[in-house]
Amino acid sequence: MIDAAPLAMFLTTFIALIAGYPVALTLAGVALIFALIGTVFGIFNPSDLGFAAGRLFGLVTNQTLIAIPLFVFMGVTLEKTKIAESLLSDLSSLFGRSRSGLAATVILVGALMAASTGIVGATVVTMSLMALPVMLKAGYDARLATGTISATGTLGQIIPPSIALVLLGDVLSNAYQQAQLNQGIFAPKSVSVGDLFAGAIVPGLCLVILYLLYVYTNILLSKSKIETKQASDQKFNVFSLLASLAPPLLLIFAVLGSIILGYATPTEAAGIGAAGAILIGIATKRLEFSTIKAISESTLSTTGMVFFILIGASIFSLVFRGFGGDEQIQGFFDAMPGGVTTALVVVMVVIFLLGFILDFIEITFVVVPIVGPVLLAMGVDPIWLGVVIAINLQTSFLTPPFGFALFYLRGVAPSSIETKDIYLGALPFVGLQILILILLFIYPSIATWLPARLYG
Repeated sequence: MIDAAPLAMFLTTFIALIAGYPVALTLAGVALIFALIGTVFGIFNPSDLGFAAGRLFGLVTNQTLIAIPLFVFMGVTLEKTKIAESLLSDLSSLFGRSRSGLAATVILVGALMAASTGIVGATVVTMSLMALPVMLKAGYDARLATGTISATGTLGQIIPPSIALVLLGDVLSNAYQQAQLNQGIFAPKSVSVGDLFAGAIVPGLCLVILYLLYVYTNILLSKSKIETKQASDQKFNVFSLLASLAPPLLLIFAVLGSIILGYATPTEAAGIGAAGAILIGIATKRLEFSTIKAISESTLSTTGMVFFILIGASIFSLVFRGFGGDEQIQGFFDAMPGGVTTALVVVMVVIFLLGFILDFIEITFVVVPIVGPVLLAMGVDPIWLGVVIAINLQTSFLTPPFGFALFYLRGVAPSSIETKDIYLGALPFVGLQILILILLFIYPSIATWLPARLYG
């Protein structure tokens, strides 16, 4: 009976989430119900729940996780102060005289927004409202326009400082240490959020370059008439461009540079980012009282959701291990033909499918703590694993018909755009993301080279 308990827990949680029950309450509730049933039947030791208090105290005092509300605050501030609108206008004046110029501008601005906010939904909605009407008016095909915007929005999963990478870094650090302890290594090494940021930079830039190449090639081969800006439409002003581009770029470089170069912890860098976002808002005279209120409410809501889910996931993981679920997964992977390669493929397929119905936060807190220690004990590099999971989730969020990014875009897109066009427009970009995943499997150094050069 005990052998079936971990699988039953996971399936019950999965069904409850599909039914629409709150994630945090579902995780904690299912875990406690199974703990009670297991105690009654003598297959669960209730004293294991005594460790919950210590784990929860560790969560709320975790220095790394303090970075989450600060990064959220930074991203929301940059979003609410409409920095992207100025960037889009100024960059379009620079690139707008070529047929692919507007699409290239959307990709570059979207990448900067993704790096600034780290939130997929915010980037997709913001870019859709700003750029989609302009692209359609200029004569862009609806499929190319919607695909470009939705794909660019998902870059928030992989381009640092991504909230997804912060959470993955903390979870993978714990999983990596657990894997080493299980192997009898009592002085375990760790993996930091900075390591994950460094590992994600090259794959993220590769995706941006692939997006630009695809858009350029698509428009080059297309016969559609796309209006370009004439010299009389909007003269390029280098000072205006620098004024729009410099603040967010300096902020991103300050945050990332301080982490990667070792001058600040992720939490300290997040504080720099939050303070910098406030200064940008003040300098641009867009930080009004109503804006501050909206920023604070959004930050509080997002942070509360994240930590509530984290508490529920912690209780779920505790009970799951109490039933021996981690040992069962270890045995399952060990029995697979093909060893670690097959195990990785199975895990990635499962995470990809779960990405259709669960947010990255739930997957990070529920799935990764279960499979992470097993994969890491099999010799998988933790930095590489974190980057691959992030891109895998990014791909899942873009894949029709269930991709979250497509739902966000559908919610704000004009009714004249058919859902079919949104789906078909996203598929080429899904292919590009899968290409990056394949390259990461073949050449892991794409993710591990930069951290190795920086940290040895």
